[in-house]
Amino acid sequence: MMTYMTSGVPQGSVLGLALFNIFVGNMDSEIECTLSKFADNTKLCGVVDTLEGRDAILRDLDRLERWARVNCIKFNKAKCKVLHMGQGNPKHNYSLGRERIESSPEEKDLEVLVNERLNMT
Repeated sequence: MMTYMTSGVPQGSVLGLALFNIFVGNMDSEIECTLSKFADNTKLCGVVDTLEGRDAILRDLDRLERWARVNCIKFNKAKCKVLHMGQGNPKHNYSLGRERIESSPEEKDLEVLVNERLNMT
């Protein structure tokens, strides 16, 4: 019998972040692209100037979805966005599991707003 714990550490506590970082420590095993983790944010980045680059990101998204399923957690897919950067970007579509990840012209990263032209505010 498996028991699932939905929470056990108050949100915002120092212990919560430490336990979370231990828990997600193996998230990046077998990931081909760049995976950045900070607190409870995760970013997957890759160069997509070829179909092989696109395929690497798709494989990594599949790996992340499998990792989440095995570890009984879910990504907040409503907060997942694709930020296409660079001139001539083919702007491929991506999905996490069966849900398509929406594209966004700008995203906030550590309270800094970054757009597709790398302008920051």
